[in-house]
Amino acid sequence: MFTSRIVATFIECLWGKREGNNIIFRNTVDTIKQRQITVTPIRALRRRHQQRQSESVRMGGAVSAGEDNDELIDNLKEAQYIRSDLVEQAFRAIDRADYYLEEFRDSAYKDLAWRHGNIHLSAPCIYSEVMEALDLQPGLSFLNLGSGTGYLSTMVGLILGPFGVNHGVELHQDVIEYAYQKLEFFIKTSDSFDRFEFCEPCFVMGNCLEIAPESGQYDRVYCGAGVQQEQEDYMKNLLKVEGILVLPLEEKLTKITRTGYNSWETKNIIAVSFAPLVLPKHRDNSKPKAVPLPTMFEVRTLQDLARISIRLTLKKTVPGPGPFPRRRLAHNGERLRRRRAQHCGSTLLSNRYVFMSRLIPGPIDDNNNRSDTEEEEEEGNCRILGEPEEEEEQEEEGEESREGGALLHEAPVNLLRERILGLPLPEPLKMYMLHYREK
Repeated sequence: MFTSRIVATFIECLWGKREGNNIIFRNTVDTIKQRQITVTPIRALRRRHQQRQSESVRMGGAVSAGEDNDELIDNLKEAQYIRSDLVEQAFRAIDRADYYLEEFRDSAYKDLAWRHGNIHLSAPCIYSEVMEALDLQPGLSFLNLGSGTGYLSTMVGLILGPFGVNHGVELHQDVIEYAYQKLEFFIKTSDSFDRFEFCEPCFVMGNCLEIAPESGQYDRVYCGAGVQQEQEDYMKNLLKVEGILVLPLEEKLTKITRTGYNSWETKNIIAVSFAPLVLPKHRDNSKPKAVPLPTMFEVRTLQDLARISIRLTLKKTVPGPGPFPRRRLAHNGERLRRRRAQHCGSTLLSNRYVFMSRLIPGPIDDNNNRSDTEEEEEEGNCRILGEPEEEEEQEEEGEESREGGALLHEAPVNLLRERILGLPLPEPLKMYMLHYREK
């Protein structure tokens, strides 16, 4: 490590040259050896740098905070924590702030873990790595050990679809009640619910180390608490062949794939820091109470299957954007204006904004100090050649509105809901088709 002694040595060397001595650096290497000054090798410095980066990931803070949920997802994508479309869709569909208590919502878009009493959320970068490692597909079965607020289970349910299995085990009853409140809020109010066919999670209370032996095995398992080496085999037995288990094992987020009945592949993902699993507490001579998991595959009613089929059919016939449209809030208007102005190479002045004409028809303010010729020249420079102005204005109608100098995208119309409400069906049946959603 470089210390004050090595600095003093170089000062002496330079001073010796300044005094006219013929000794340059006074045999610096020999001096360093005599004074027993150690210099850290480059490899060791890199290793320490990587360790510091790992420490930041352990508690979150690996990416910049976002102004809203979409910007947080943008940052996670840029940092390569989110790498697949399915995971991105799930993250964009659920606002992380909805799972915070109201007084803590300001911290929702930071890449940090959050805890309040028994309620806990891991950092977004951790959830991203977990979702990517699980390699989720529609129709799989999923078990969440330490399901907490249900945030992760709800995102997983969007990918599993209506014929998947989505179970969670949580130690604290108050957290289960909180999770069901948030789940109901998502189903009843989320704008993105109708863009997916959802596998609703089911939570049970108990210690995940006491799951009943007769319980079935799962395609995907995640444990949200630190697992010790002696608990690893117990976790592996919850997994089907070709299944994937993701868990924090010995301070590392680890992916374990069951390749055969007695064969496994293990991969370390990132260094993490999780609170350890709570061990079961038994009274003397008392029999452990096994935690029964929900039924793996329930027989669906004909009415339920018909609803799923009709909704899927209507979605295929409904035109519209993809499953996760970007939302832009009013406070992002300045950033949108800046990016659009950069595309047409114009200079952004304090009271004068120039936009591409196919995005917005004219200046955003009522600045009439310029001549008509100057305005026409600037608009012509930013306009894409070969596109008639009238067609451009028609394309932008109904897409963007101006309010207080900030651009606001209009809320997307729920075309599936409109289609269902237009069906010649009794009103109670329509509400059943809409999962009794209020909007």
